[in-house]
Amino acid sequence: VLIEHFAGKFPTWLTPTQVHIITISEKHKAYASEVAEALKAHEIRVLVDDGDDTVGKKIRNHRKLQPAYMVIVGDGETEGRTVSLRARNGDQISGMGLDEFILAIREEIDTKVTQPSLVVVESVE
Repeated sequence: VLIEHFAGKFPTWLTPTQVHIITISEKHKAYASEVAEALKAHEIRVLVDDGDDTVGKKIRNHRKLQPAYMVIVGDGETEGRTVSLRARNGDQISGMGLDEFILAIREEIDTKVTQPSLVVVESVE
């Protein structure tokens, strides 16, 4: 019944692997591992793809698996100690602090919301 209700797109708290971490190149493997360990320390289920495929191919492959979030790790994220997110619903957030992401996804998991709720916040200037 749950599979039919959610059409296979389970909420974050129910998704088998909640976050897929995708590296842009080999030099980002170490930071991707750090991010994965930080998430695992907060009981967030993680998969790391540090393979040799192009980023586009990795994203296409992981989109089929329907994780709640894909974290893309590249030069900017490694240098800034941040993460860039792609939610299953299409929202994208760049340069989010890792601690901020952990708090937000833990809140989403703990409250058992049915849709990924991390949204892009536009700054007003």
